[in-house]
Amino acid sequence: MTTDADVKTLVIDEQEVSARAGQTILEVARENDIDIPTLCHLEGLSDVGACRLCLVEIKGSNKLLPACVATVQEGMEVSTNTDRLRKHRHAILELLFAERNHICSVCVSNGHCELQALAQEQGLTHVRLPYRNPELTVDASHERYTVDHNRCILCTRCVRVCAEIEGAHVWDVMGRGINSIVITDLNEPWGSSSCTRCGKCVQCCPTGALFDKSKVGDDHPKYPDFLPYLNLMREAQ
Repeated sequence: MTTDADVKTLVIDEQEVSARAGQTILEVARENDIDIPTLCHLEGLSDVGACRLCLVEIKGSNKLLPACVATVQEGMEVSTNTDRLRKHRHAILELLFAERNHICSVCVSNGHCELQALAQEQGLTHVRLPYRNPELTVDASHERYTVDHNRCILCTRCVRVCAEIEGAHVWDVMGRGINSIVITDLNEPWGSSSCTRCGKCVQCCPTGALFDKSKVGDDHPKYPDFLPYLNLMREAQ
């Protein structure tokens, strides 16, 4: 039974909306067809606020809050598409492209990449920052899948889907800051790790960091829409 205390009324982009207590700003915005860009968020997985692309402005606060983890409050006034936010998102995308090697023309996910799509949507035509070009490895030791760390944006979708949906806890993050990297087990090669070969991490990767080597050269779509269903089935069990 829903009580009056469980229902919140707020304003998003001058549109009055209703929400349930505990919902995030992102959830409520999408329920009302208000677009907020994201990369690390994926329905069916927990949210970590890693990419910061979903930052929004709250009236009365100088801080920008990540919509994927910020919960709604009664009377809250939210702006999702101001000049300040567009500049922040543009800068974040530039940083992502400059941090590692994202050359779309030679990437297996060209045309099916969420990072690429967001860059086009946000009007990113070039990167003004110096490229770091770190020397990162490509692990093709798995009989079917490959991880190219040069394409990884550290969204941790692979880590969360492996732990929360598959329940295998194979993926994790090692290192800090610019030295962070996703690893399998205790930095074992993917092919000799405890991987269950389910492929969920590959399907939910938003870039070409994880890919099915059997599909290289062909159309390379990914299907993250299956995760909400899997999450419901796991909770039912």
